[in-house]
Amino acid sequence: MIMKRLIIIFGILSLTGITQAADNNDSQIGQMTHHNMKHSLNDGRISLGLSPEMKQHQLSNMRAHLKAIQTIIGLIVEKKFDDASKIAHSQLGLTEKMKRMCNMFSNNNFIELGLAFHKSGDTLGEALLTRDTNQSLRALQNTVGYCVQCHATFRQ
Repeated sequence: MIMKRLIIIFGILSLTGITQAADNNDSQIGQMTHHNMKHSLNDGRISLGLSPEMKQHQLSNMRAHLKAIQTIIGLIVEKKFDDASKIAHSQLGLTEKMKRMCNMFSNNNFIELGLAFHKSGDTLGEALLTRDTNQSLRALQNTVGYCVQCHATFRQ
């Protein structure tokens, strides 16, 4: 049952990564006008109105978060809960750096969601220290839920 949950979570995360890779590929081959037009016509999500530099910085951060989640899943499978906890706190948690970065945005709902995501990273880190796989997966599900909510609400 635990392995089935991990496979489902990993599948969802992989799809998120594929979508982001496709978006990144569009920009690399010079199709941004078409890409942005598609977003504006069919995408009801809220644009954060970021500069190209800030957009790339934000996308890089999200890819790093996704990589951290992938690493945490692997460490849970290997029963390396202490290592997974350290990653959750340092790469997903609400560090001072993450507080500053979240507060740089002009959309208050995005800021609140970002801060909640990072707080959930710390909660995940604490759950991992219990060495209880089910509790850890519930906390991980909560953290990934913030990713899903954010991507459903906002776009770059």
